[in-house]
Amino acid sequence: MSLTDPQLVDCSIIPVFQVPNEEDASMLGVNGEENVVSEGKRMKKKRKKQVSAPRPACSWVYFSREFIKEYSASHPESSGLKAATKAASDAWKLMNVEEKEKYTRRAREVWDDYLSSAPARIPKPRKQVAFTFYDLFCLTVLANKSYDYLMQTKLVTRCSPGRLLNVVQRLTSEQKDAVKDMGFGSLLSLRCRTLRRSLCLWLLERFNTARRSLEICGERIHLSPKDVEHVMGLAAYGKDVVNSGPDDLIADLRNSYNATNRGISVRLLEERLAAPEAGEDFKRSFILYALGTLLSPTARLDVSPSFLHFLINMDAVHQYNWGKFLLDRLVREVSRFHQGKQRAVGGCLLFLQLFYYESVSIEGAGSFSPIVAPCLSSWGEEEITEREKRERELGGYGCGEVIRKKSCPGMEFPEYRVQVEGLSGGNMSTGIEPNPVFEQDMTQADEEQMDRDFSMEEISVANFPKSKGMMCGDMEMIVEPDRTACRNKEYGCSETLDYMTKNDHEETCLYAPCACPLPNCDFVGSSEQLSLHFSSKHWDAGRRFRYNIPLAVSLGMNEQFLVLQAEEDGVLFILNKGVETIGNIVMVTCIAPSSSKENFLYDLVSGKGISSLRLKSLTDNFPGRVEGFPPMDFLLIPFRFLGPSGELKLEVCIWNSTELG
Repeated sequence: MSLTDPQLVDCSIIPVFQVPNEEDASMLGVNGEENVVSEGKRMKKKRKKQVSAPRPACSWVYFSREFIKEYSASHPESSGLKAATKAASDAWKLMNVEEKEKYTRRAREVWDDYLSSAPARIPKPRKQVAFTFYDLFCLTVLANKSYDYLMQTKLVTRCSPGRLLNVVQRLTSEQKDAVKDMGFGSLLSLRCRTLRRSLCLWLLERFNTARRSLEICGERIHLSPKDVEHVMGLAAYGKDVVNSGPDDLIADLRNSYNATNRGISVRLLEERLAAPEAGEDFKRSFILYALGTLLSPTARLDVSPSFLHFLINMDAVHQYNWGKFLLDRLVREVSRFHQGKQRAVGGCLLFLQLFYYESVSIEGAGSFSPIVAPCLSSWGEEEITEREKRERELGGYGCGEVIRKKSCPGMEFPEYRVQVEGLSGGNMSTGIEPNPVFEQDMTQADEEQMDRDFSMEEISVANFPKSKGMMCGDMEMIVEPDRTACRNKEYGCSETLDYMTKNDHEETCLYAPCACPLPNCDFVGSSEQLSLHFSSKHWDAGRRFRYNIPLAVSLGMNEQFLVLQAEEDGVLFILNKGVETIGNIVMVTCIAPSSSKENFLYDLVSGKGISSLRLKSLTDNFPGRVEGFPPMDFLLIPFRFLGPSGELKLEVCIWNSTELG
């Protein structure tokens, strides 16, 4: 490396130095000191002679001078200038524009005279900076700072795994058991404290929120709730998390957490989690803290009080699809960041970081590492530091090869993870006996015995073949396929599945639960059950329409949505409305399982006078009301299109196929 390298320092601005000898240096030292002293004295004399005219006062000063004279004369008992100035300030604040005009005009006249008579301002000469060799060294070091270092200051996020790790390390055994009961036991294996912000920023620049994919290493990697389950250990099945509803249902909870418009204080949650109790209050506080610091932080410092809506019944927390919720929130926050709506990045950036580590190999083709589920437990500070070092050696991020690790279905969670090598327990058959490895009706005592007998950290087999017999090195494991009912059985699904097909079926099951969109109704059922429920219980709460026929609707100023139900098949749609700085945003969504492939074409028209706005698009499927505005098509309607009372009038037409009628 050379100091004159044009990529490091602009050599045109660096003065050329001549190294003096010892005699010259001693003479420069004596003469230089004398010259500096004499020059300083001359500059002080010049400053004393050049006394410029004072700048004119503002209108307040002219008023206060006049007021203080009158006030002092009429209040001889006052304490002095301080009391008179305070009285003048109070009087000035009570005066209107007309009363202040007298003093404003006087100040303007004086200012005009000052500008016309004042001499032209002579700019101060810039100081000549003399660079020392130490300065050049510092410039060189700064120029050679890595890209990672320079990018650290450009990313602002509230995602802080270190804060959650500090809380987890202080939990008692009873509290840890409570966390496991809620389905958040994977967070107890958290090991890393800090985010690699340069990597996160690099990934954010390559995050396609519309496609929900990362475009890295020349490939497009789609993200799904299953990836969240694999990395973070959170369930990717169950009911959708809905954090909306009437405020009166959570009024008591808001008061108990001192929730303000800004949110719930993180410090308050830390104080509550410091208590040894492990009851319902602890569970609710832990989830709020985990969401606010790691899983779903927002751009604000506090935790969103809207999370309290799905924490009313703590017995149902383990039934939610937390993987989908985390991914949806991450996509929403990154989308807002890309649009410039917020400076800080919300969402779980730790998931992005660990997903990159797990999906991109830097060891070359053919390398193999054991699969650990969840991946959260295998990445500590030492492992991350070593990985970052290897990334820099290879030239930066994105130089590796995309890999896709697969784990055995049904073995992602601790009760099903077994290290095959070195088994010492007696619960596994090593011959041809048809004893099952894992029994569905295993008791709690059996599970605890298995935990003691086996190492529960790694699976040394990348992928098990889809057969009854599975070979693992020199050992053969005989597994009898166990069939269970679909988790949507209570909503009408009659399928009986084995472990190999259960997850795939449940992801696309047509009986996946959908929630009633009305805020004061807690009904949950399949889309068909929801259609019957809405038409019988809430027949007067929405609007019925016919496919392919335009329908005129109106949304009041405070109405956020309108439920539409088709007369032909009873399918429910929601006309959503949001408010932005320049107008209203409207879109149409269909209440159906997110995995449903059926889409409907719709047409929105808003007009005023001879002007009109129109949107044609396809509906997206959501199992309930839409929280916020996900990345999808919408119609922006300026405020001038609103009626005199702030109502929004639209014409809606929905087709029963993806083709125009």
